This record gives sequence, structure tokens and C-alpha cells, in this order.
Amino acid sequence: YKIEGSASDAGLDGRMLYVKVLDADREWKSIDSCEVIHGEFFMKGTADSAMMTTLFMDEIPVLPMVIEKGTIDIKISDSETKVSGTPLNDALYDFLDKQRALETKVSDLLHRESQMILNGENPDEAHDMVNREGQKLSEEMNKLVVDFITGNFDNVLSEGVFVLIAGNMPYPVVTPEIRQIMDKAPSSFKDSPIVKEFMAAAEENMKQMN
Repeated sequence: YKIEGSASDAGLDGRMLYVKVLDADREWKSIDSCEVIHGEFFMKGTADSAMMTTLFMDEIPVLPMVIEKGTIDIKISDSETKVSGTPLNDALYDFLDKQRALETKVSDLLHRESQMILNGENPDEAHDMVNREGQKLSEEMNKLVVDFITGNFDNVLSEGVFVLIAGNMPYPVVTPEIRQIMDKAPSSFKDSPIVKEFMAAAEENMKQMN
């Protein structure tokens, strides 16, 4: 693999970047690193197989990425952080772009509710509109996640995105979407140490809530 990157913020010059993976003990292990020089950075190496990794700047996680054969292009700017150039990274960032677009629609919906009320419309009608549209967006978001993870059981993106989704939860729980994923998952996915750890904690939390 080759990594070719650019960082538009001049303040990043001299900062260290690290490509890290989670090891079996859930510790971050660095597999490659470089310094940002004149807004650019470069790494290259070999890997036995594709790996889901995270790019860190010093000790701060910046973005998820897949180490795989090919030239991986990374752009870091105030308006965008993106990885492209290889099949799995292109698929990952297409998913993340769609996810962000839906999140933006949810934010816009809440703004519309406030605007309707400020314009003198019935607050109950505004609230009902938000509930209806919000439900549609929630279903669309859930379908996006389930379809992406279940559609990538044959590569590292399924587990990688599962971990990203799980990491955004306040605490582990078995949502309907996670149940759909697990019902379709092959044993190779279910037996992943990270997935097993999450599911054990989630199932225990569900018991306590019930």
C-alpha cells in the first residue's frame, strides 16, 4: 500500500500521523507513521490482508480508513476529511457521506419546526410534521447501516463499521438494527472478539433494563 495525503491547515506541519489498529487486548497499536511536511505526508508498506485502521494525529483519532493494496489518497481540511483511491475506502466513504447527508436532513428538520412555530403555525402540527419526517429519516438511516454491514460480511468493512456504530452509542444495547445484523451474520462475524464483547455487554444491559 501507499498513502499519499494532504493537510490544508498550515498549523499541522511538523505533527506526527499514525496508522493504528485495535489489537486483541483492545489497545491501539501503531503499524505506520510519518510527519506532515509542507502540508503533505506519505507512507508505504505491506500488509498480509486488508485491515480496518484509524489515522491518528498524535493521540487524537482523525478518520477511519482501510489499509489495502493500492494508492490511498487522504485529504484533511477544515471542510472535509476523506479517504479514497482504493475499493474498500471508496465504499466506506460513500457510506459515510450518505450517513452525513441523512444527519444533515435531521438537523434541518428541527430547524424547520422552529421556523414554522416562529411563523405562527400551530405548534402541534409542526411537531407532528417533525415526528412523521423524522421517523422516515430514522428508518432510512437504519436501513443504510444494516444494508451496508450485511452487504460487506465478506470483508473488513462489516466489523469496522459495526464498531463505529457501536462506539457512538451511550452504552451497548441490542437495537432492532443490531438484531437484524446479527440474525444475518455469518459465524466469522459473530466470533469476532470485538463483536462478541459488545454483544455480551448489550445482552446483559437488556436483561437489566427488562
